[in-house]
Amino acid sequence: MSQYRILVTDDEEDLCEILKFNLETEGYIVDTALSAEEALTLDLTVYDLILLDVMMGEISGFKMASMLRKDEKLSRIPIIFLTARDSENDKLTGFNIGGDDYISKPFSIKEVQARVKAVLRRSAPSDSEEVKELKYESLTIDLRSKKCYIGGEEQTLTKKEFEILRLLLEHPGQVFSREEILSRVWSDEVYVLDRTIDVNITRLRKKIGNYGRYIVTRLGYGYCFESHN
Repeated sequence: MSQYRILVTDDEEDLCEILKFNLETEGYIVDTALSAEEALTLDLTVYDLILLDVMMGEISGFKMASMLRKDEKLSRIPIIFLTARDSENDKLTGFNIGGDDYISKPFSIKEVQARVKAVLRRSAPSDSEEVKELKYESLTIDLRSKKCYIGGEEQTLTKKEFEILRLLLEHPGQVFSREEILSRVWSDEVYVLDRTIDVNITRLRKKIGNYGRYIVTRLGYGYCFESHN
């Protein structure tokens, strides 16, 4: 995987340099900006994480974060707030704006390094999330909007139906037992009957019309998505 790129935005130049040096020793590429105004002149789309001081000039860290969250191209960049303001209300404000973590000054470098690593790990896309859609002929599922389309027309699926179809389309030809589907799609629920799988598969087949026949039952084994080409 390519190196993570981090932007440190703080009006304390010495602190920026300290953070830059220590994060670079961890293998990150680090740039600095001494104000939100300076940061906003940069191409922020290249960054995997922004460390953002709250108390700065005319554009505060909170205000800059709000601007990023409203920009579709920048809204997914993780933000860690750095600030001497550590009241509960300030922290709630930071998280409500969309901050991913909140580190109070003064802090230890090791704490910052650990939190940076944790936020980057949480925000890293899984293999399946890197793929934006799954498609077979005119059947498409959009993994971002969680919607299913046939020939461009949206088909209304429940969350479970969508996840079953996603699982089968991600692994065409692979047979999944009921137990495997339960563990992947109903992983957060304590007690679900095997019959629930059959009911959802039946409904899913009906909703996707002609493509329903590609969801094949392998008696004694389970289900798979099998193209008839």
